[in-house]
Amino acid sequence: MNHKDLPTSAVAVLEAPRPISLALQGGGSHGAFTWGVLDALLEDGRLDISGLSGASAGAVNAVALAHGFANGGPTREGRSQLARDTLARVWRGVAGLAGLGSMAQGIARLMTGGWSSDAGSAFGDAMSRWMSPYQSNPLGFNPLRKLLQEEIDFESVGRLQQPKVFVSATQVRTGQATIFKGRKLTLDALMASACLPQMFKAVEIDGEAYWDGGFSSNPPLAPLVDGCDSRDIVLVQLNPLSRERIPQGVQDIQERVTELNFNASLLAQMRTIDFINRLIARGELVEGAEYKSVRLHRIDGGKAMQDLSASSKLSADPAMVERLFGEGRAAAAKWLARHFDALGSESTIDIRRDYVGSTA
Repeated sequence: MNHKDLPTSAVAVLEAPRPISLALQGGGSHGAFTWGVLDALLEDGRLDISGLSGASAGAVNAVALAHGFANGGPTREGRSQLARDTLARVWRGVAGLAGLGSMAQGIARLMTGGWSSDAGSAFGDAMSRWMSPYQSNPLGFNPLRKLLQEEIDFESVGRLQQPKVFVSATQVRTGQATIFKGRKLTLDALMASACLPQMFKAVEIDGEAYWDGGFSSNPPLAPLVDGCDSRDIVLVQLNPLSRERIPQGVQDIQERVTELNFNASLLAQMRTIDFINRLIARGELVEGAEYKSVRLHRIDGGKAMQDLSASSKLSADPAMVERLFGEGRAAAAKWLARHFDALGSESTIDIRRDYVGSTA
């Protein structure tokens, strides 16, 4: 009998939930794919989420899920259902921004990655190229802020013990990542993680100015390794590692440069994890409080995400958001069917092949 034929409570009796941490990459409206992944994982009921980390749209997903766990009551089912409901309201709220006036639509597009390249947005494109947000948006209008303020109880998220939640933002002054957690994880911290400098003034927190977390830690992995009990980290990856075609047009080149920039911190973190894993395996490091081996897994959209251009991150179109949600659910179901049994025993990705590269 398939576990899905049983109520969640019966599944829990048969097998204790497998502990995992989730690392959620940022990627504009492609974050709706992550929404679908999380929805399917929560519905499945066989996972115990000990930690969440995210940058930008990944941070929004992490905090929306955490809101459900913090306010969903004493049962696993109640917490999971409220997390699913909160994620749905947030993303359908983002899609609803498409119904705003032209100025707000432009800001909504930038919120998810930049101005659209179609002819109707020529004015906005010129604004983003020739005017800073301190000139074009001096009041700091951002429809995402109001949406998140209405949907998320940040005080309860700050008190949440499990899952632990980590959100990255980039210090403008130093370029370094700051990780917000616990009571420091405020609405301002989340807005800092999603602050695109082309449209929004830097978010100031305690005298420090911040931009999008994707520039420095997309998503942060170290807090999950150091601060969570689970050794299994599932990465929900939005930005493709590779593309078959070499870009030649101006826009294609710029899009690929942006993808490379937003994957750079992930590659560096993966190299570090691989290095430590190998030293532990060879006995050159003693596993303990300071070092531990990590099992890594990945859910991505495969060819479906490969077929999307980077510029499609700009679209908050409801049909686009819902399609990505469905693709995320399908990808998570496929991953669970193939790799669930590996949790707790082995990695399901080849870090050296996919992230470390080779020496020529």
